[in-house]
Amino acid sequence: MKVNLIEHIPFADTLGITLRSATPEEIVAEMTVTEAVCTTGGIMHGGAVMAFADTLGAVGAFMNLPEGAKATTTLESKTNFLGGAPKGEVVVGVCTPVHIGRRTSVWQTKMTTEAGKTVGMVTQTQLVLL
Repeated sequence: MKVNLIEHIPFADTLGITLRSATPEEIVAEMTVTEAVCTTGGIMHGGAVMAFADTLGAVGAFMNLPEGAKATTTLESKTNFLGGAPKGEVVVGVCTPVHIGRRTSVWQTKMTTEAGKTVGMVTQTQLVLL
C-alpha cells in the first residue's frame, strides 16, 4: 500500500517530511532540519522531533487499520531526547510496530542523523477509529 503523506497528513508537508519507504512492518522517512523547526541555538526543536515521529507512527497505524476502520489518532506519546540535530542536518526516522491489536497499536520510532547519531526515541499508542 502506497501512502501519500500530503493527502492524509498535510502537516507532514509543513515539516518537510519525505517518505523513503512504507510497509505495514516499517515506515522510513527523512526530514531536513530547517531554521523553521529549530530552537534559537539552531538545533531541531523537541516539538519537531515529536511531530516527525508522530507522523510516522500514524502512517504505520493507518496502514494496519482493520477492515471497516476509518482512521487512527494518537492516544499517548513518550519521547526520549537523546541528541541534537543542527540546522541543515537530515534526520532519518525508522518506525516499527511494537503491538498491533483490534483497537490500538503501539509504534516505536528511532530518529538518527544520516551519520548515525541518535536524536530521539518515541513510543506512541494509536487508537483505531471505527
